[in-house]
Amino acid sequence: MFVQEEKIFAGKVLKVHICTMEGTEWLEEVTEDTTIEKLKEKCLKHYVHGSLEDPKTLTHHKLIHAATERILTESKTVAEENLKDKDCLLLIKKRPPPAPPKMADISSEEKKKQENKAPDKEAILKATANLSTRNTDRTVTQHNIRDFQTELRKILVSLIEVAQKLLALNPDAVELFKKANAMLDEDEEDRVDETALQQLTEMGFPESRAVKALRLNHMSVTQAMEWLFEHVDDPMVDTPLPGQDTPGAAAAAAAAPAPAPSATASGARARLSSQASLEEARQDELTEIFKRIRRKREFRPDSRAVIALMEMGFDEKEVIDALRVNNNQQDAACEWLLGDRKPTPEDLDKGIDTNSPLFQAILENPVVQLGLTNPKTLLAFEDMLENPLNSTQWMNDPETGPVMLQISRIFQTLNRT
Repeated sequence: MFVQEEKIFAGKVLKVHICTMEGTEWLEEVTEDTTIEKLKEKCLKHYVHGSLEDPKTLTHHKLIHAATERILTESKTVAEENLKDKDCLLLIKKRPPPAPPKMADISSEEKKKQENKAPDKEAILKATANLSTRNTDRTVTQHNIRDFQTELRKILVSLIEVAQKLLALNPDAVELFKKANAMLDEDEEDRVDETALQQLTEMGFPESRAVKALRLNHMSVTQAMEWLFEHVDDPMVDTPLPGQDTPGAAAAAAAAPAPAPSATASGARARLSSQASLEEARQDELTEIFKRIRRKREFRPDSRAVIALMEMGFDEKEVIDALRVNNNQQDAACEWLLGDRKPTPEDLDKGIDTNSPLFQAILENPVVQLGLTNPKTLLAFEDMLENPLNSTQWMNDPETGPVMLQISRIFQTLNRT
């Protein structure tokens, strides 16, 4: 019996399911070594019932694997495309490319675009040259509408001064601010990143020194490590941050003996003098607490942003000013340095005119008046000055939120009028 040579060396025979867009279906037998192009040709011959008279018919169709929705590559074989027995293939005609537009269509389309085109400045000025001028102050009015975020900083600066004066009159002000200062210390303790602290202590740095470095560098391990290396020989490296008094000093102060009273007139004068001295000491202590709180909120530039901007050729002081104005945002700081540099760093410390109707209306509000006697309100104002992004947090606070809401409402009301 004679057997064809290609039959002897042929690969495994598969039966694949072929479908067309018109709904025609049939089974096609194909060996694993058959190319996809040959399989497509067999499918098209079956589909058109005979020979392919138009050679473009072959190039205008493609086979798609239905399960994976991928187009089969014509140069690959059935085995290379990983086709299995009883797989379903779609025979689809390719979309013809869009016909190029005719010249008449192009000219009409351009004409239509020109008709719908908005007039330029010259055309507007020419068309309105003979019209009378009206509402010339409209532009000025629009520019006079102040932005709340811009004005809020000025309002806060002035309110902080008022709050400090009011709180200084409270006989319990020192104790209140000591508690507030302790609350800030507790907040900072809570914010220490344990993972970052562990990384530094595993390098051999003392825990107290590592905590100080992390707080000074916004919990950045890399920047904290650089700070520790830079201050390794600094004798003040282990000095606590401002406001973190050692308990020993407080205990020594508490254990100090009280002066004995005197019954003489000179003793009375001495007591009056002593009371004046105590009052002065109290004011000094309160001032020192204010300074400590301010130092805790003072601006610390991002060291990486400083290095990056200085490498562009800017002076270090300019870079720090730019980062302070733009809340440590490097890109915004770069734009500020390259632009008109407005607002200036000095503008950030300027308060609002205390005689202005806006500020007077704020001070006359009962909610604001009550809030200014709360040390937490002063701390909130200080925080928002150096960290504007924290404004939302203080707006949602049950103690400071009502104050901020009243300030916003008063501003919006006067701004509209």
